Amino acid sequence: MAEPNHSVTLAGSALKRRCHACAFFHDREEEYRLLLPFVQEGFEQRHKIFQIVDGRHRDERLRRIAALGIEVAAAEESGHLEVRPWENAHLRAGRFDQYAMLALVEDVLGTGREQFGFTRFWANMEWSLEDFPGVDDIVEYESRLNDVTVRFDDVVVCTYDLNRFSATVVMDILRTHPQVIVGGILQENPFYVPPEQFLGELRARSVPVQ
Repeated sequence: MAEPNHSVTLAGSALKRRCHACAFFHDREEEYRLLLPFVQEGFEQRHKIFQIVDGRHRDERLRRIAALGIEVAAAEESGHLEVRPWENAHLRAGRFDQYAMLALVEDVLGTGREQFGFTRFWANMEWSLEDFPGVDDIVEYESRLNDVTVRFDDVVVCTYDLNRFSATVVMDILRTHPQVIVGGILQENPFYVPPEQFLGELRARSVPVQ
């Protein structure tokens, strides 16, 4: 297998190393405008493209990818493209289990490294607004996710619709990501707090943390 090309452009910025970014958008068009080039570049470099979406939007996502000139069926068959609905990721078994999801992310990134050398991971996070047990653990999960992503050189982007999340949640989400995309610009996040410190703050708020 040829050595993969790990040159990655995200929101117009060239990445020099791993990235776990929160991306804030006002609508899906803005999200697609910024992240579809990230996907297209990944296909050109034969990276693994792994995405998690609202199942109601999966067909639209596949159409958008096909519009880039990508043979979606062939990409799915080869394993280069995987687009999962929330029910097969964050909301498996009808609930959100942060530890099961962390294990899934680790498996996806590990398998992607073995098979393709690099993974581009794009997850829509509005599942946490659904009425399922465990969804309130989203902030704790996002903080713990850094302990997984730091072991890989991949790019993980968690997208949030600013019209749907409260300011309090947005601020906590911001503090759990080393990088942030806001206003269409990727930047190092000056508000980022490492997991050990952030989880300590959650304990101090009397939020149960194991």
